[in-house]
Amino acid sequence: QVRLAESGGGSVQAGGSLRLSCSVSKPDYSLYCLAWFRQTPGKDHEGVASIDDVGGATYADFAEGRFIISRDVADNTLYLQMDNLKVEDSGVYYCAADRMVHCHPAPGDFGYWGQGTQVTVSS
Repeated sequence: QVRLAESGGGSVQAGGSLRLSCSVSKPDYSLYCLAWFRQTPGKDHEGVASIDDVGGATYADFAEGRFIISRDVADNTLYLQMDNLKVEDSGVYYCAADRMVHCHPAPGDFGYWGQGTQVTVSS
């Protein structure tokens, strides 16, 4: 069983930054693909970014150049640094984990999810 818990959400003005954190309970989580997803108003869960067990990252087009996903193996923590935030980035952000051959941020491929953290970007 893998347990995940997000933190770091909040309110920020457009152009600002937030850093989300996700603590992962499983000791060998380094073998897992980890990812961030979000659910914005009126939309289903969409992938933001994923990172594999050797640090290889994949980003959604909207995240490329503004968001950075990283993982700290020693602290069992996943991060998402979000810069130059836009109003349309507002929503609930979730971290997720699972084992897979090809690590990519597709919601249906992840079996373990956190509870989510709210991000609100105002104009």
